[in-house]
Amino acid sequence: MLNALSRSLFLALARRPVLASLLVRGGMRRPDSFVRRFVGGETIAELVSTLREIDGQGFTHTFNHLGEHVQSAEAARAAVRDYVDVIDAVAAAGMECKVSVKLSQIGLELDRGLCLEHLRQILVAADRRNGFVRVDMEGSRVLDDTLDVFDTVWGEGHRNVGVVLQAYLRRTEADLRRVIERGGRVRLCKGAYNEPSTIAFRSREDVDAAFIRLMRLLLSEGTRPAIATHDPHMIDATRTFAHERGVAPRDFEFQMLYGVRRDLQEALRDEGYTVRIYVPFGPEWYPYFMRRLAERPENVRFLVRSLIDEYVGRPAR
Repeated sequence: MLNALSRSLFLALARRPVLASLLVRGGMRRPDSFVRRFVGGETIAELVSTLREIDGQGFTHTFNHLGEHVQSAEAARAAVRDYVDVIDAVAAAGMECKVSVKLSQIGLELDRGLCLEHLRQILVAADRRNGFVRVDMEGSRVLDDTLDVFDTVWGEGHRNVGVVLQAYLRRTEADLRRVIERGGRVRLCKGAYNEPSTIAFRSREDVDAAFIRLMRLLLSEGTRPAIATHDPHMIDATRTFAHERGVAPRDFEFQMLYGVRRDLQEALRDEGYTVRIYVPFGPEWYPYFMRRLAERPENVRFLVRSLIDEYVGRPAR
């Protein structure tokens, strides 16, 4: 009952930005805003500044221009134009250009052909800048379409593209083997959407077990694996397995969200691992922020625990 109420609250706040922006201390307008810890800015210039700071701290990065589930072809085209502009700006600033894209933002739910056309434009723009595009995974409703779009552009010869897979889905091992066989690059994460138990593991123990099993497969057989987690236990499991199998730190990378468990990010960097920071940005930060909290009660608890644990040195679970 409490979980349903909290979800309803965050979804309601997502539709009331004026009211809820007061709850996050002025939204993005104030430099000390709570949201600025987790969002890299609203404008391209603010993003470039954030990425420069991340570079200076010895991390790598990928950026995501916030927005999803567009309702019109024009909105999808506008998102593509924004991505091309950001790719050019980041490259012009002399930084590597790694991009994360949600296909629902570029028209997947409107027309698969339109989405393919748009993804190709982003891939070409990134390729001109020696960049890389990661297709973010969304809810299970669009999972098959997402993988089909990835397969299509891969089959067309685009090699500057990878995909995200979510460990808590029961089907993910088969999907991971499918991408590995093609030589595609995978970011493995636990998963954040509220999925039914028929298709997803629900207990923490089952999700952790699945993540470790898939991590081992990815490190053993995958191409330039990306392990996306803030869980110290999953990080330790990854480091241990990599050491046992002779997988060098330079041969895979950890990925973490901007502003989350910065202590773990710094510790891994100092140990010689590549740590890539996922940086969301753009004017659509508010609905993104609230929907992520609404999707699963665990997201709220994890965010609070992460903030506490970072300052007192305890592991977030």
